[in-house]
Amino acid sequence: MAEHEPSRPKGAFDHRLKRMREHGLKPEFRLEETEVQKDRYINCGWGRLVFANTYHETDKLVEVLRNERPDRRDIAFYVRDPHVLVGSAPQELFLDPSHTFRLDLATYRPARNRRKGFTVRRLSSRSDAEAINELYISRGMVPVPPEFFWSDLDPRTITVLVAEEDETGMIVGTAMGVDHGRATDDAIQGCSLWCLAVSPQARFPGVGEALVRRIAEVFKGRGTPHLDLSVLHDNDLAIGLYEKLGFERVPFFTVKRKNTINEALFAGPALEDKLNPYATIIINEARRRGIQTEIIDAAGGFFRLSYGGRSVACRESLSEFTSAVAMSLCDDKATTRRIVKRAGVEVPAQVLAGSADENAAFLQEHGSVVVKPARGEQGKGIAIGLTSPEDVMAAIDVAKTFSNDVLIEEFVSGLDLRLVVIDYKVVAAALRKPAEVTGNGRATIRELIAIQSRRRSNATGGESRILIDDEVERCLKAKGYDLEDVLPEGNRLAVRRTANLHTGGTIHDVTGETHHTLVDAAVKAARAIEIPVTGIDLMVSDPRQPDYRFIEANERPGLANHEPQPTAERFVDFLFPLSVPQPVRTTMNRAGT
Repeated sequence: MAEHEPSRPKGAFDHRLKRMREHGLKPEFRLEETEVQKDRYINCGWGRLVFANTYHETDKLVEVLRNERPDRRDIAFYVRDPHVLVGSAPQELFLDPSHTFRLDLATYRPARNRRKGFTVRRLSSRSDAEAINELYISRGMVPVPPEFFWSDLDPRTITVLVAEEDETGMIVGTAMGVDHGRATDDAIQGCSLWCLAVSPQARFPGVGEALVRRIAEVFKGRGTPHLDLSVLHDNDLAIGLYEKLGFERVPFFTVKRKNTINEALFAGPALEDKLNPYATIIINEARRRGIQTEIIDAAGGFFRLSYGGRSVACRESLSEFTSAVAMSLCDDKATTRRIVKRAGVEVPAQVLAGSADENAAFLQEHGSVVVKPARGEQGKGIAIGLTSPEDVMAAIDVAKTFSNDVLIEEFVSGLDLRLVVIDYKVVAAALRKPAEVTGNGRATIRELIAIQSRRRSNATGGESRILIDDEVERCLKAKGYDLEDVLPEGNRLAVRRTANLHTGGTIHDVTGETHHTLVDAAVKAARAIEIPVTGIDLMVSDPRQPDYRFIEANERPGLANHEPQPTAERFVDFLFPLSVPQPVRTTMNRAGT
């Protein structure tokens, strides 16, 4: 010991060591709890949030998790000793691979400027509840029986918010906050954020941030000390948002029961390479039913499904049951048009691109035309709404890079309607809208496109991007803009005329309101081509009206992004009629301890 260093009496830091042993890196127990403050959980609709730090006996906590309903997802939060809890039932429980983050509400400061284009408000109607479930399903989350919001939810304990687009009324986001003090009779303090979900079709940025901020502001107003949340360790986008808002990681742990909903979290990553969303949605549905899956080539979306003695090779929604002849017909747009026309389906006028004079004569007859490759998919090489011979010839040159033959077609104004036909039944109908940006008064249109392209790519697993090409420049020029112009704040501008998802378009479900004439036309076209699974594209004035023109048929329609319609389920039904989906129960128990 140094000569002048003061001596420390024996036991001077015993109290500190004892505190570290008992409470270090663990949520504290309240030393004097009443019986009503022990063993607490709350029903959140999607499952129970179990406050593990109110359980003094591990056996009781294990028993609660064992009683999880088959169609729910219970979460044990603030587990003091996760290794002990999981070790007590290793075949049934697992340590959730999520991080816990905390926001100190005493130092939190609200945003200076409110995001524009949408409003964050409380859940207020049954239609809100249905929209929330559509968001949950689209994000692979557990839906909540709508009656829960009216019968079992205490709004003083559970706060449910939605983000609603001001112009369309579409619900594009939701979040749930839980008041821990009210849920546990003040056994523990604070609150937590759950079920943050944002629609991939949201047109305005900042929906997720606005929902998180509003939850924080609601509980800050109540004097709640902190807001906690649990987020998967590899969800870099969400973690980046939380850290931006001031959340800091804290060492609290979450334990869940092993079930089919959580399987991906405890079974480890799949051995095969990552598939695109259109193959993944089918693979997941097949595995849910116990159908054997074999990945043939992940990059190309090829896989094989086997069940009950039948084995079917697929490329996304294209299977062995689509004949080579039907596939060839879909690939040849001119032939497709002739065949469906003979079947009584309404089609626009169309010619094969010829000489400059012939092309100009067709243009003069119809005033506005579409130029597209005779073969191809995903909207590549298509130019829409051309009105000058020069633009037509330039578009033909671009289209020839995708196909030797190029078609010129009468331009039909209206809305782009995609109908998914499986086993000659329409299982989903959706309007496809072209990519658009919204001005902020500062960024150029080029910058806005880049921002929106990143958002669409993130929302679709990299499948949707807005490419700046001749079609974009043509579209902007027609509206008096160029890429370097600054779009005024709040102004919306479509930057393409094609509505394909791959080129940044969005998709909006209209299955329940589509006119029966349009449904009949889609089925009639599919039967004429003799293709059992197809995406039929119609141009319509309104999906609720009978007027339409057939545009094309797609032999490999994307089944993702059609939520809440069960496209993947119906596709697997078609491949394996004897496979039976697992039953889903919809009744709920009331919240309680």
